[in-house]
Amino acid sequence: MTGDAYYIDGVRVPIGRAKDTGYYAQTRADDMAVRSIRALLERNPTVPPSRIDDVAWAATAQVGDQGLTLGRSLAILAGLGKEVPGYAIDRMCAGAVTAIVNSANAIRVGAQDLVLAGGVEHMGGHPMASEVDPNPRFLSDKLVDPSALVMGNTAENLHDHHPEIARERCDEYALQSQERTGKAQANGIFDTHVVPMTVRSPDGWRVVDVDEHPRPGTSMQDLQKLESPFRPGGFVTAGNAAGLNDGAGGVLLASQAAVDEFGLTPRMKMVDYAFVGLEPETMGFGPVPATEKLLARNGLDIGDLDVIDMNEAFAVQCVAFLDHFGLPLDSDHVNPYGGAIAMGHPLAFSGARMAMQIATYLERNPEAQRGLNTMCVGLGMGAAVLWERA
Repeated sequence: MTGDAYYIDGVRVPIGRAKDTGYYAQTRADDMAVRSIRALLERNPTVPPSRIDDVAWAATAQVGDQGLTLGRSLAILAGLGKEVPGYAIDRMCAGAVTAIVNSANAIRVGAQDLVLAGGVEHMGGHPMASEVDPNPRFLSDKLVDPSALVMGNTAENLHDHHPEIARERCDEYALQSQERTGKAQANGIFDTHVVPMTVRSPDGWRVVDVDEHPRPGTSMQDLQKLESPFRPGGFVTAGNAAGLNDGAGGVLLASQAAVDEFGLTPRMKMVDYAFVGLEPETMGFGPVPATEKLLARNGLDIGDLDVIDMNEAFAVQCVAFLDHFGLPLDSDHVNPYGGAIAMGHPLAFSGARMAMQIATYLERNPEAQRGLNTMCVGLGMGAAVLWERA
């Protein structure tokens, strides 16, 4: 038995900065995810929590408050019922993407009808690479270059491979991300995605309800003053790269049977997806082969996509993607609402945010039919997901 897997809804908490004064400095990662799940089900009251077939939840740091078989832990903590199972996923930046496509596949083969899929990353509590122990053979056996283990260095490597991508173009792209995100916030684009969360701060309890990371007053002069922390004279800076952030969120996916039984409204369906591997030293190029593979398998070209939401880990990988497919830097259908350079990139969570933005674009643009999510992934991978209006 096969069928379609529909995207019904998506919810996230506001993205915070991963610092001692950030939104979630005194908040647990699993509580951020629980808030997302509860809000998602509150928004879809016809769905009995006990009827959720699985909770697929991703985190890159599978430790501490992001460990203990995260999906199952969240099912219990969110009060879904002891009969609801769950599992944890790690594909670094593509964690939530993997949770979503795995869940969609379970629905498409008829094994499940309702699944919650998402991700969380508390980078303030679990800084990148602070709790991992890479096998020494990576370097001793020269399986990867040392730069492959530092994402900023891989972005500098991508500049080396594409000398035509000047620092100025990356700063222009970064400024565009800030401007588009600011415009999207002002136009209420994220209002249906973001739910308020109560957090504890040094001054007591407070409610946060807007993303903390965007810098709407950014100028080119501001960006050009920044220096690269990765190499002397480098091109990758804090201004043209994604931030270090805390965030959580997920989506509700359903089968046609569940749509009919619970009176749900499908917003889009997953058509296909692709994951690829490539040189870890230039992992930022991953969206290109992933997108090429996906388009070829579906008999499409880049012009057949009405909207593309690309994770902005680094501006250089976004510019490389646009150049490869012959798209201008200011393509109005590529990251129309901005991206991670402005909003931040809480690793395993970001794929859920991107799916929400595709769904919103299709909803606000009735002529649009197809959307693509794509991202680069640490250790040399790329991911791409093809969505279609339901």
